[in-house]
Amino acid sequence: MSLPSLLTLGVFIVLVFAVAMSGAIFKPGPWYQRLDKPSWTPPNWAFPVVWSALYVMIAVAGWRVYETAGLVALPFAVYGLQLVLNFAWSWLFFGIRRPDLAFVDVVLMALAIAANIALFAPIDAIAAWLMVPYLVWAIIAACLNRSVWRRNPQEFARA
Repeated sequence: MSLPSLLTLGVFIVLVFAVAMSGAIFKPGPWYQRLDKPSWTPPNWAFPVVWSALYVMIAVAGWRVYETAGLVALPFAVYGLQLVLNFAWSWLFFGIRRPDLAFVDVVLMALAIAANIALFAPIDAIAAWLMVPYLVWAIIAACLNRSVWRRNPQEFARA
């Protein structure tokens, strides 16, 4: 791998991990621990493990498409959109405690990820496949978001 290619990969990793910082800024904390959650809620340790792997895959997917086709406008506009929606979710759910808005956000994020997969596929099939686990996790997150929101109406009076 050439130095310019490594530097580009580094840019994608930095970009995606900047998005990941929203999870470090807006943490679940004791408030979230008290909420009634469904029995299928993943254990707390799973979230950072899964998200770390997903963020690496998201960065590599973007990098692969960039290396193959350059900064293609529509695929990277959608890539940027799903990253913005990803960043916003932690703020909406944990920061301002608005699961209703967070649910809309995560549904839009899943749609953007699906569109990103469709746009990446003709350019680089591996990049598209790297985004599939992210889509699956976003769908799980949407279901969990909705369930927690519905199970805890007292915590979300505005919602």
